[in-house]
Amino acid sequence: MGILKHAPSTAQEAVGVVNISRRRFLQGSAGLVLGLYLAPLTLNGNRAEAQEGAEADFEPNAFVRIAIDGTVIVLAKHLEMGQGTYTGLATLVAEELDADWSRVQVEGAPADTERYKNLAFGLQGTGGSTAIANSYEQMRTAGATARAMLVAAAAERWGVSAGSISVSQGVVRHAESGREAGFGELAEAAAELPVPQEVTLKAPENFTLIGTLNTPRKDSAGKTDGSAIFTQDIKLPDMLVAVAAHPRRFGARVESFDDAKAREVPGVVDVVRFAGGPHRFEGVAVLAENTWAASQGRDALEIEWDESQAFSLGSDEIMARYRELAGQEGAMATQRGDVATALAEPATLIEADYEFPYLAHAAMEPMNCLVQLGDERCDIWNGEQWQSMDQQLVAELLGIAPENVSLTQLYAGGSFGRRANPHSDFVLEAVSIAKAAREQGIDAPVKMVWMREDDTRGGYYRPMNFHRGRLALDADGQLIAWHQRLVGQSIMMGTPMESFMVQDGVDATSVEGVANLAYDVPNLQVELYTPEDIGVPIQWWRSVGHTHTAFSTECLIDEAAVAADQDPVTFRRALLSQHPRHRGVLDLVAEKAGWDQPLEPGPEGTRRGRGVAVHESFNSFVAQVAEVTVMQDGSYRVDRVVCAVDCGVAVNPDVIEAQMEGGIGFGLAAVLHSEITLDEGVVQQSNFNDYQVLRINEMPAVEVHIVPSTEAPTGVGEPGVPPLAPAVANALFDASGERLRKMPFARRLSV
Repeated sequence: MGILKHAPSTAQEAVGVVNISRRRFLQGSAGLVLGLYLAPLTLNGNRAEAQEGAEADFEPNAFVRIAIDGTVIVLAKHLEMGQGTYTGLATLVAEELDADWSRVQVEGAPADTERYKNLAFGLQGTGGSTAIANSYEQMRTAGATARAMLVAAAAERWGVSAGSISVSQGVVRHAESGREAGFGELAEAAAELPVPQEVTLKAPENFTLIGTLNTPRKDSAGKTDGSAIFTQDIKLPDMLVAVAAHPRRFGARVESFDDAKAREVPGVVDVVRFAGGPHRFEGVAVLAENTWAASQGRDALEIEWDESQAFSLGSDEIMARYRELAGQEGAMATQRGDVATALAEPATLIEADYEFPYLAHAAMEPMNCLVQLGDERCDIWNGEQWQSMDQQLVAELLGIAPENVSLTQLYAGGSFGRRANPHSDFVLEAVSIAKAAREQGIDAPVKMVWMREDDTRGGYYRPMNFHRGRLALDADGQLIAWHQRLVGQSIMMGTPMESFMVQDGVDATSVEGVANLAYDVPNLQVELYTPEDIGVPIQWWRSVGHTHTAFSTECLIDEAAVAADQDPVTFRRALLSQHPRHRGVLDLVAEKAGWDQPLEPGPEGTRRGRGVAVHESFNSFVAQVAEVTVMQDGSYRVDRVVCAVDCGVAVNPDVIEAQMEGGIGFGLAAVLHSEITLDEGVVQQSNFNDYQVLRINEMPAVEVHIVPSTEAPTGVGEPGVPPLAPAVANALFDASGERLRKMPFARRLSV
């Protein structure tokens, strides 16, 4: 426990970009700090100054600070990138603290794995839709602990029992005597008390914030009025902006370069050659006084690339190879029963191939990172998603101790997995550029900025995949066998996660969603073939392996239902008898979509269809029904999507609904438009003109229904994506009789 006698400067203050309410808080002279608060370093890197007043020998949780003006600061260990994490984490604390929601603020926690690790990973980082799931009890306990200490301080001051005191809306009251005090008035006294080892959490029936719809998001105001701080907003004194030239082909190296024309661009300060660390190609960066000059200078560079070791296959060649490999046995992911015998002479055999392209993350904020190097230290500001990994790899690159790498977490303008790179690629690139500049005598902060084209062509895509499925039905229409073989690059191989995520040649993220197939099939075999010579950098993309496994499995099960002459919902229900939560969302979505009622007809000459899909990912269960209209010329539109989600306790229902809506739009972009293609190893897409995301006029009407639950909360950031594509594909089949198995779908149906 410690009294914050002098609050350290935040990143915003260091650069002169200050949120007024935060400035007023920081002017407070004392307050209650739960845990050692390792604040972002001040501009001069004075670590001692940053910790002034904090008692390093006190280390319970480190998630709550209370100022003497009553402001409650929640330290969020997870990145806010638009998914509502700051609001969710603050809700958990404020619920147990009985805080006034209007007086609650949120700040990104610093890099400190021991205090701020993701309990699902053991490392500090945001991903896998785990932010609320791993923090549910932890953050509630932090709030309850702070509340207990404030109550104890009031009881001691007033000479009454703690049990006679109540707390509401940030005010501590003793009804019998009529005395009351705000949190700020009790903060210093509470800071002197021992930290309780055990606290009692609220029963769900006593929740006032969790589960309510009237909890405004904590990031909305700043993102509306422009005061929210992203990496692009930060400008340190004497800072230079770096824009790098990357090779056209992955794996190419710089042979030589001429920077004469680049140096003629007004505002250009220097040009450096850099190596971006492991698993990253080389490049040449232009440093300038502003982004425009750096970009213009970069475009003026004349570079000769050594492409002798570069990857040079095209997308068609890769997919043709995958098709060939699908004819070979792969590593066994799942095996039960005797699939070979069941497939030998079935009454009905279903065979289908599915193709999935590379996909870019295409977040609204391209990659960027601000770096300031000092003697034996490195300070970084960015939308930091992967603290432990980035901190470790930066330290290795610079040859310094990890604790000398400070990471200040700012807002991120989206990510969809990209900022949690398994090789810390863009962070290492930024540090490499700053290091190269320093070696050339430039001792200044460096902000590395990627243009949209750099981001689209920069690699680390959702892997291209190929699936081959074979299903067998008996004479009664019963599904008796399922064989599926997947071909695609492994995300986890070659990363620190390989040792526990890859077993017997099977990357768990490649087969998730099919290796653990929920449908009750007596004979199941899932295989994975992982080519190791495809040199396209890949990583997780929103919902990871579920992005492709949900599509193939939910389209295959739909084909089986049609072959068995059964209703698709009824057929699924019968095979989900051991999975009540799957059934729960399936039943709810069917009810809300009016599945048993005929669709309203469309305009004359059009055909309408409806399709369903249900899938579990990240321990959440989502079912969706899509309605489509097919025009006379074969074009089509998605009219409506009804979604049911079971994610345990609904901490913030409005955030859950928003995430399902966002996931549906995100998934629909991949259905209709998005793909990264290569021609002789060169990425063909560049910007949103040719790597298309969903347009607003293409967004269907969406309804979201949340299953009431008392189960522990699970993920919502990703699970809305997987069911969308198969639901649309199944709806298009219902309307046209045509099965679509290649993503993105053809713009026009052939019928």
